[in-house]
Amino acid sequence: MCLAIPGKILNVEGQRVTVAYPGQTRDALAGGEDVKVGDFVMVQMGVVVKILTAKDAAIARSAWEVRT
Repeated sequence: MCLAIPGKILNVEGQRVTVAYPGQTRDALAGGEDVKVGDFVMVQMGVVVKILTAKDAAIARSAWEVRT
């Protein structure tokens, strides 16, 4: 199983996008989604599979926070 954490689009160049995650950035393919800088997205296997609202991204990210 593959789990994904929401990322935020930093750059779009054609179908290639740069996505920021907590502590790192990664490149991905837009995968047919109409993404723009600032969008929150879910990426699976290097391909954007869903655009999220800021609210949904915040909820999903909070589920990933480590509670100590």
